[in-house]
Amino acid sequence: MSTTELAWFKSSHSGSQGDSCIEVAVTEQAVCVRDSKDVSRPHFAVCRDGWTEFVAFVAGA
Repeated sequence: MSTTELAWFKSSHSGSQGDSCIEVAVTEQAVCVRDSKDVSRPHFAVCRDGWTEFVAFVAGA
């Protein structure tokens, strides 16, 4: 799937300039992640279960 076909979004907590955050796009199989400062660079994908575990870990940190 190309990055232009994905619906990217970032946290509302990313700051007023919005350039210091990641962007994510959710698909049926994965959560795709990219750098908001340079969206032309490649993204990576994490399976949805892995993303859920990652978010739970970070939330508990």
